[in-house]
Amino acid sequence: MKINLLNLLSLFILLFFLIFTVNAKQNEPQKKKSVLLVYGGYEGHKPEEFKDLFLPWLQEQGFDVVVSNSLEIYADKERMKKFDLIVQSYTMGELTKEESDGLMSAVMNGTGIAGCHGGLGDSFRGNTNYLFMVGGQFVAHPGGKIEYEVNIVNHDDPITKGLSDFKITTEQYYMLVDPGVEVLATTTFSGEHAPWVKGVVMPVVWKKMYGKGKVFYNSIGHSVDNFNIKQVMEITKRGILWAMRD
Repeated sequence: MKINLLNLLSLFILLFFLIFTVNAKQNEPQKKKSVLLVYGGYEGHKPEEFKDLFLPWLQEQGFDVVVSNSLEIYADKERMKKFDLIVQSYTMGELTKEESDGLMSAVMNGTGIAGCHGGLGDSFRGNTNYLFMVGGQFVAHPGGKIEYEVNIVNHDDPITKGLSDFKITTEQYYMLVDPGVEVLATTTFSGEHAPWVKGVVMPVVWKKMYGKGKVFYNSIGHSVDNFNIKQVMEITKRGILWAMRD
């Protein structure tokens, strides 16, 4: 009888400890996700306007956002690996070896990266490691700003689910694309401005992995008014959230 009482008391103490531990963890404040927003480079893409558009939204999500108009932050490997997501709007430019290593290492080890248009897809043309990470590189936009249609090709993915095809007047990016990316939306070139590419179906929105890091890209975004189109803004917001480290 005494043994049974001891066993019962031990079980009660263990149960009390487990309940206390679970409640303590539930009451612990959740650590904020950390986001790095980098902007700059070619002024024609108005990187500061992109920053001003998305920074308030990122803060509204409850993220701890660090803003930088310099690439030098990429060189700080220890700091970079602590970010859960990088949102980049930096067209052209060059990365030093230290900046490149810091950026690639962060994404390879789980930091997500997301961006639009030239801010991610035409950033550091001479850096093949960077191009391998993003999954594509801008090469032309025949006709400049023209009207074209964007077709949603994956209606089950959470980034594009429930969204319809749409037309937009902006630059139609012709890109060199990694065949391994997961394409979510495409556009078809009419050939009006470059007859030799008539009928070419080009990815517009894709996602992929780079090591443990998630990569999201949307080729639309030459100017902030592009985001006035519901589908463009929704796809971009969903893609940014998807790329966040789990």
